[in-house]
Amino acid sequence: MTEGRNYRLVHGGGDEAEIPHVLIVGGGYLGMYTAKRLEKKLGPGEARITVVDPNSYMTYQPFLPEIAAGSISPRHVVVPLRKVFDRVRVLTGRVIRVDHASRSVDFEPAVGDPRRISYDYIVMATGAVSRTLPIPGLAEWGIGIKTVEEAVFLRNHVLEQLNVADSTDDPEIRRKALNFVFVGGGFAGAEAIAELEDLARDATRLYPSIGVDDLRFYLIEAADRILPEVGPDVGEKALNQLKRRGIDVRLSTFLESAVDQRIKLSDGTEFDAGTLVWTAGVKPSPVVQAGDLPLGPKGHIDTSEHLTVNGVDNAFAGGDNAQVPDGRGGFYPPNAQNAVRQAPVLADNVIAALRGKEMTRYSHSNLGAVAGLGLHKGAAQLFGKIKLTGRLAWYAHRSYHLYAVPTFNRKARVLADWVVGFFLRRDFAALPEMDEPRQAFEDASKPQVENGQLLRRVS
Repeated sequence: MTEGRNYRLVHGGGDEAEIPHVLIVGGGYLGMYTAKRLEKKLGPGEARITVVDPNSYMTYQPFLPEIAAGSISPRHVVVPLRKVFDRVRVLTGRVIRVDHASRSVDFEPAVGDPRRISYDYIVMATGAVSRTLPIPGLAEWGIGIKTVEEAVFLRNHVLEQLNVADSTDDPEIRRKALNFVFVGGGFAGAEAIAELEDLARDATRLYPSIGVDDLRFYLIEAADRILPEVGPDVGEKALNQLKRRGIDVRLSTFLESAVDQRIKLSDGTEFDAGTLVWTAGVKPSPVVQAGDLPLGPKGHIDTSEHLTVNGVDNAFAGGDNAQVPDGRGGFYPPNAQNAVRQAPVLADNVIAALRGKEMTRYSHSNLGAVAGLGLHKGAAQLFGKIKLTGRLAWYAHRSYHLYAVPTFNRKARVLADWVVGFFLRRDFAALPEMDEPRQAFEDASKPQVENGQLLRRVS
């Protein structure tokens, strides 16, 4: 037991305790679809299935840049887990330790005391979190774009920076507000900066004192190219697209400091920026290190080609938190394309383990990669041969992700957002107060006037 905590062992009772328990840690794409397939293919008496996740919903992360740009409603890219399942138990909270030797996890619910949950089979599908570096000021001023909350914040924040710039007479405040820095030139960084630059560029028509040339967007990338997923040729064309839009792309450059929002780059450049978005890679969720499952050299769960955890029995893993061998001496990239295709294989192998049958090896050939770079702009490489940029790549991006987003309900809602966006101009309403919803109530509870004038609010 973990020191300093009292845990209650939960394993069911009566006949239920005799039914094998499959515990899925993580309710993302891999976890949700694995649970759904297990529910479909296993009889009610064959296994009990439980999904544990800090959120009660699954997020389709490829749409986060479009949420930040306001092209899609945030609610339309999340799928309530309890609505998807019929016989799967969903627990909202965190697994804080995995003790596979005793076939149990320490579970901390959203509210209430932690408890220990036993299982017979475990599936680790916890995904990944932003991989940050110990750069001064980064933790205080940076933000990622891995969650719906971050995407919504970025939309409100970018629009609020335009409000700040348009409402001040101080040139330094104005310059700082109109400087936007994105670190990381992979999918997340390139798509995020492209979508938000598109949003800001379109919004300038509402601000009489701000022109497109006043906006300064910086993309900082440590490597010598961006979008390595789409290949060098398409990546170079995407880079040229961004540069033609006025985005300042710095290759082979590092962020050295962001103390007090003062950006210092390895090429010697220094300036103030009100926005710092960090997209320079991801790492496995910390929960994979909180336990006794074998890990690989980069902190991923050490997984076989059958999506079983090497060296132990009755443990499975896939997606962003696992290193799965590709049969060529390397590992499959931890991306959404592989997570989508691993789910049915993983579920079938759990069933095979339950029934004592032979497991299936996971094998997948890369179908390509698509990236959206703002409205009617994109980059794509399909089937290793077809290379697209511009509007055709944008169509390929939207078509693929409309196909891949889970459930007909969400597909219809996303499509409706796009259709409405085709006929109506983009909405520019910013709601930064949503980040502190109790602020107005707290202000109303304090003295607000002194010497005949409103007190200044200190942020």
